[in-house]
Amino acid sequence: MPTPAISVLLPCYNAEATLADALESIRSQTFEDWELIVVDDGSTDASPAIARGLAREDGRIRVHAMPHGGIVEALVAASAEARAPFLARMDADDLAHAERLAKQMQCMADDARIGICGTRVRMTGGPIGYGRRRYERWINALVAHEDMMRGLFVECPIPHPTFLLRREAFDQVGGYQDRGWAEDYDLCMRLFEAGVRFGKVAEPLLDWTESPARLSMTSPRYSPERFRALKRHYLFRTYLRGHDRFYQWGAGEVGKRWLREWAERRPEAVVDIHPRKIGRTIHGTPVIAPDDLPGPGHGYVVVAVGAANARDDIRAKMRHRGRRELEHYVFLA
Repeated sequence: MPTPAISVLLPCYNAEATLADALESIRSQTFEDWELIVVDDGSTDASPAIARGLAREDGRIRVHAMPHGGIVEALVAASAEARAPFLARMDADDLAHAERLAKQMQCMADDARIGICGTRVRMTGGPIGYGRRRYERWINALVAHEDMMRGLFVECPIPHPTFLLRREAFDQVGGYQDRGWAEDYDLCMRLFEAGVRFGKVAEPLLDWTESPARLSMTSPRYSPERFRALKRHYLFRTYLRGHDRFYQWGAGEVGKRWLREWAERRPEAVVDIHPRKIGRTIHGTPVIAPDDLPGPGHGYVVVAVGAANARDDIRAKMRHRGRRELEHYVFLA
């Protein structure tokens, strides 16, 4: 068979209620030069029969069955089966808009430096609470590469089901790996380390289904603790590399969680604006006022503040002290 332009990777586990619609949304793409690799991860419902039925109708669809091993094993198996120079992700409970792949491929063609491209999303399903709507607004606001870099240590800036990757970049960083935390975020961090440019189509081209049973809501690998562990791992490999000293900004509820979990390398001090905290010690770390923070070149700053409107205020304070974002400080929340 001719080599397709895109291999779509779709892991599937007990998704009989949504799988057919997800597969049809790929079959309805205006960009038609693709193969769709459905990896059935040991489903016990009708998912395998649904996938095989559509594969008989459309030769571009291939079904790979394996014992239940989890999403990372399924993605590794799917990528091993893939033949195309581009890899796209799709989940079994989401819907891709008809022009998704076409517009992502155009984004890649417009800038050959881009190694991973996503799209904006529309949250569907329900009920969708305030936190998820806030997250939807945040992730959809990050379109330019520079904005995604500023948000990278806050959360993964590209929704996983919208990934489109150059196979060359994917292979360069070792593909999907199981490190006990979010596999998509880990892959993005390794792409960032390798200097890969990020891109995003500024349109919502995927309906991202919200469900209490969704893996990201139920598996321990996506817990806040594991996300912080992932961030610490890559902080010390990137922004904190070569810095003997660093500071943390934020001693509120979010900041305290970080202060509890720093191990052998800890911040020199934690910055907070609350007068009653300044001069105290929290989890073994002294609290200082913003004016006591050393200037640029005297320690990197990691910002762990969860208040919705705090980032702009902190950015202004950092500019006043001559600190530039990413060069001198990075947001963690």
